[in-house]
Amino acid sequence: MRKNRWTQLGSLILAALIGLSCGLLIPGRNRSVPVAADRPALFSDAAVEEAVSVFAVDQHAAQTGSFSIAPSRNDQDRLETVSPEETSAGYMFSIRPIERVSATAKKILIYHSHTYEAYEQSGTPYAETEKWRTADEKCNMLRVGEELTLLLRGLGYQVVHDRTAFEPPDLSGAYTRSLDMLNARKENGETYDLYIDLHRDAYVEGQAGENVVVAGNVKTARLMLLIGKGEGYTNAGYEEKPDWEANLLLAQGVTDALNEQLDGLCKDVRLKSGRFNQHVAVGCMLVEVGNNHNTLEEALAAMPYLADAIHSVLSQ
Repeated sequence: MRKNRWTQLGSLILAALIGLSCGLLIPGRNRSVPVAADRPALFSDAAVEEAVSVFAVDQHAAQTGSFSIAPSRNDQDRLETVSPEETSAGYMFSIRPIERVSATAKKILIYHSHTYEAYEQSGTPYAETEKWRTADEKCNMLRVGEELTLLLRGLGYQVVHDRTAFEPPDLSGAYTRSLDMLNARKENGETYDLYIDLHRDAYVEGQAGENVVVAGNVKTARLMLLIGKGEGYTNAGYEEKPDWEANLLLAQGVTDALNEQLDGLCKDVRLKSGRFNQHVAVGCMLVEVGNNHNTLEEALAAMPYLADAIHSVLSQ
């Protein structure tokens, strides 16, 4: 009798270990990979979701070892870089404990004064509001900002992505309207460690250097950070000027960190006489992500580099 009881106990333990192995390799509900209907119900979905994150990535990019992660909506706050171990289904699997965003994490605001800026027509065509601009959020700067937001959240930052379209009803008033947003947040008691106005630059014929940087067969749009001195066109300056030297120090750090990752990815910091709303706080910068001769895919490819560069500066 005792022997049979020990045999039964051993069988239960073995079954549990086998079930655990299976459970850790099966994605949870609402993932990119379909879950088998007959999955052993040894653990709750919540327990499996706590232990496993699954991401689907492009096969070609995975083979090159240079890609950004495209998470499902349920994985927005749980990003990481995964090693290229390809499965037969063409998906990438990563098993790890999920990192929670700390309540004391640094805070970042991302917005787009020129929300409708867009790239070359490629992949999914978009309807233009005017040349090189669209209200289609899947193709304008909101899409690029969303990518950066997800990556920074995955690094542990508290990120607010303001999706307001500041261009309507006229482009000339866009900075005035984005300043209204910044002031409203300030009056509401919101403060951030970093304020990013994310843009797309304009291509200039005969501009120096290549329009992309290539790494692992992946074309990546070049970046440029812009800092305003607040002098104005007459050099009289605005009544409220930015602390441009502090902003410049931050922008130079991000620029250096970008070029350390990929040589030539970021152009020299550009100092201009305008203010660009950078007087609202220390820690403001305008980031140009490629230009209108780049594709959206090339712009998105630059976002993991930008997120890592920001992290290297803010974590110091």
